[in-house]
This record gives sequence, C-alpha cells and structure tokens, in this order.
Amino acid sequence: MRSIGSLDMMETEIPIFKPDQHLAKILKASPHKRLQYVAVEGMVQADGEPLASRFVPRCFGVIQKITVEEHLRYWNTLSKTWNTRTVNKKETSNSVPFSLIRPGAYVTDFYVKVQNPLEASGCPLERVYHKSRGAVEGLVSTALQGLSGEIPVAMVESEELLRVGSILTGFGEVVLEGDQVMRLQVPQDGRKYMLVATDHGSFMERHESSASMWKTLTAVTGLMGASFLTWAIYNLVGKQDDRSKKA
Repeated sequence: MRSIGSLDMMETEIPIFKPDQHLAKILKASPHKRLQYVAVEGMVQADGEPLASRFVPRCFGVIQKITVEEHLRYWNTLSKTWNTRTVNKKETSNSVPFSLIRPGAYVTDFYVKVQNPLEASGCPLERVYHKSRGAVEGLVSTALQGLSGEIPVAMVESEELLRVGSILTGFGEVVLEGDQVMRLQVPQDGRKYMLVATDHGSFMERHESSASMWKTLTAVTGLMGASFLTWAIYNLVGKQDDRSKKA
C-alpha cells in the first residue's frame, strides 16, 4: 500500500458515515446512488475465510504483508569502519475480500465492501511478528569476508496484518449495489483513496495537530527569512553609505 503523502484534501469537511441503514437511505436518494467522496468508519470483517498469520497462532487478518531481508556487514575502505546494509529484500502481499460493519453488529444486513484495498494510500497494517535470526558464523563467514569483504549478520522476518475486528476508516467513493450492498472504491474525481487504521475522530485530531505544526514552522521560517533579509539590506545600505562618505 502506498504512503499517505499530502493531506490537502482534508482542508474541506468530509461527510462521515457508519455502514448502516442511514447510509443506505442516503445513497438511495442520491443521484446514481453514489456519494463522490465520503469517509466510512467501521469494523473489519472478512467476507469469507480470513488470512491466518504465518507466525502467530489464532491471529487473522484480511491484508497480509510478509517481509524477509538480509543484513550484511561490509568494510568501508574510505571511513575505515564496518557498516551494514540490507540486501535481498522480499515483500509478499496478500488480501481477501472484506467489508466494514458497524462495531458491535456481529450479524448485520448493512455493510460496506472495500474494493481494491491494495490500491489505497495509508498504512492500516499492524506488525504482529518481527524476528532477527543471526547468520551462521565460522568458516562460511570467514570465506565470504575474504572473497567479498562482506559478512552476513542477520536474516530479518516480519509480518504485518490488517486484523479482523480492527477499526478502519476509509476515504473514497461509495456506491449502492441493489438495495443494501454498499461499496467503497477509488474516487472517479481523482481524489485520494485512503484506508487508515483508526476511527475518524482520532485521525482528524492527528491531521489537525500535524497541520498546526507545519503552519507554526512555516511562520517561524518566514520570520527568520524576513529578519535575515532586513539584516542583509541594512548591511548593504550601510556599506554603500560608508563608501559614499569616503568618496
């Protein structure tokens, strides 16, 4: 999944809905049974069999990413130090169809199916496993060091899941199929399709805090720039005055 990136789309207020009868009624009354850009907050539920964690017993999800990478140590001839680098990084992503339901509603007639979740921006995955295995040392390491100047240090495995039962907020276009099947999909107007692993209120609070911080930094930078410019002009004018007096 892609990173969130710019959140300038949050400058305008976005309607927030739960996957319930109220949303279905609004869709039925909307042109083409479609809402161009809204937020839907609900609990993750697999449409069929969920994905089982490869490493953690009784841990299930609907999106899974497994990463395996090797860490090597090599001799830097310029700095005369040993440094580390990552090689042979392999990522495997899997997903199964899932929907958002109203929290607490284990049996419900209303839900929002999430379409193409791997195309969405955001980072809704939780790391459920991380282990570093030390490389085999001895003759093999010595031989590698002698031939290439590199020594295997560790093999790192990690697993991330969008877990069943977690709270997810999706930003995108919602359409109604039939009488009650709703679908969250990529917006047709080009706005960002996002999935975030939190409720809408918490996400907006974080976004507003981040926006406030950037505004403060921008203001401080602007003041520093203006002060520097004033100082530079003052020095330039002062030097020109001194030259005029000497002349």
